[in-house]
Amino acid sequence: MNIERLIEMTNDISRYFAAEPDQALGVAGVADHLKRFWEPGMRKQIVAHLAAGGEGLEPLAKKGVEKLAELDSKLHA
Repeated sequence: MNIERLIEMTNDISRYFAAEPDQALGVAGVADHLKRFWEPGMRKQIVAHLAAGGEGLEPLAKKGVEKLAELDSKLHA
């Protein structure tokens, strides 16, 4: 999938979770959604995009992808 579409989808997800009263819950919500519903290749692409600077990702989306990367690294440790 092209990265522009993944960025758009991640930002959409983060806007949904932005309504959480606690930002940590929003970050966890974004990461959990990506982990549960995205294919591994899509997750790898968005994590790699963040590692390259994350251009286009909104702040909550960036934090959610950071959390996703953290969860994935613990899984593979």
